[in-house]
Amino acid sequence: MPQNISKIKKIGVLTSGGDSPGMNAAIRSVVRACNYYGIVCCGIRMGYEGLINDYVVELGPRSVRNLINRGGTELKSARSQEFRTKEGREKAAKTVKKHNIDALVIIGGDGSFTGGTIFQKEHGVPFIGVPGTIDNDIFGTDYTVGYDTALNTAVDAIDKIRDTATSHNRVFFVEVMGRDAGFIALNSGIATGALDILIPEEKDSIEDLFIAFEKAQEKGKSSSIVIVAEGEKLGGVYDLAKFTKMKYPEFDVKVTVLGHIQRGGSPTVADRVLASRLGVAAVEGLIAGKSNVMAGMQSSKLVFTPIEEAIKKHNEIDKDLIKVADILST
Repeated sequence: MPQNISKIKKIGVLTSGGDSPGMNAAIRSVVRACNYYGIVCCGIRMGYEGLINDYVVELGPRSVRNLINRGGTELKSARSQEFRTKEGREKAAKTVKKHNIDALVIIGGDGSFTGGTIFQKEHGVPFIGVPGTIDNDIFGTDYTVGYDTALNTAVDAIDKIRDTATSHNRVFFVEVMGRDAGFIALNSGIATGALDILIPEEKDSIEDLFIAFEKAQEKGKSSSIVIVAEGEKLGGVYDLAKFTKMKYPEFDVKVTVLGHIQRGGSPTVADRVLASRLGVAAVEGLIAGKSNVMAGMQSSKLVFTPIEEAIKKHNEIDKDLIKVADILST
């Protein structure tokens, strides 16, 4: 075992915000990296709520066995309103002091990182973030933990929907997650041969959608699938289906909302490896004295991005992919 020459003797790890596949793999990675470097690791259950209410348990290598393949988060997650208050963060600081926790690894999204930043400024607790969200919208990493699994889950479901669509000559509007970002919608739409893809980043119009339907009819298509990100600005998947039915009463129009199935399931290889790399990087970053940064991967290289940048900026949709989607839908 390498000798630990760092001032960091105990690290706390928590998951916060919405769960995503691969969070357990990240927890496992943090725990085992701590063990490798001779650091005690504490798991904090229920995110910041657990930090406030002292839901802290010491974790060792055997505590996280058989965890890498499980979806969700074994430490549980919660959105804490109390942590948004100064009084709540003072309670959390008492828990940190009680357990002699020197630093935190926070696995979550931009809201979780914002909380960690405020906590660090008020109470001086170093932390490094690991991006865990299916939306893939956090700046500073090409992919977030959970995105690849969610994308594959969506594609698998849409493939099954296509079987029904073609069997009955139906038009399906399929809503995927993505309140502020269209990564899942765009990539799942390309992968499943969608007629049209509607995402928050693009200024779509109902007229453009109708043109797509008319072109499809001209080419003899008898069934179609339209992928809609939940944050799309045209009014929602049910409104789109209603408008389409009014315009084309002869269409057999159906709606499917994939919802939270995209958050669950066993993580893919890509998410397991990404989570494992970032968990180790977070521990090594803290040992090296880093704080208020997020561990991420860019062009297959490990990078640390200042948390303020990760929060303020967002990954942008690849315009080339939008062009690809347009070409392939013709």
